[in-house]
Amino acid sequence: MAKTIPRIGSRKNTRRIPKGVIHVQASFNNTIVTVTDVTGRVVSWSSAGTCGFRGTKRSTPFAAQTAAGNAIRTVLDQGMQRAEVMIKGPGLGRDAALRAIRKSGILLTFVRDVTPMPHNGCRPPKKRRV
Repeated sequence: MAKTIPRIGSRKNTRRIPKGVIHVQASFNNTIVTVTDVTGRVVSWSSAGTCGFRGTKRSTPFAAQTAAGNAIRTVLDQGMQRAEVMIKGPGLGRDAALRAIRKSGILLTFVRDVTPMPHNGCRPPKKRRV
């Protein structure tokens, strides 16, 4: 009977990622930070909700800063030096997340605002009558 040897360490293969894309989605209720490689595969992500903030505290700039720090900490171990930043949404966490990314030591090639803007697309819902 063959005895199986337990594997030491994690099963995940740690790929070296020198360059990546950091997506920050800042809504009025939450801030989600996703780090991908250049092809678009998600390497790491974090949000204000997963960092332990609940309710109205989730939409604060401090929660966004914590979420950005958590998402970037794992990719720094995988060797990321350069990144592009895509910021989407009107939330309070936009600037705080960008500040946390700048402070992390990753060299930013560019910062782009990719908030979707309608060219007067959909008709808005009818006004409320109270």
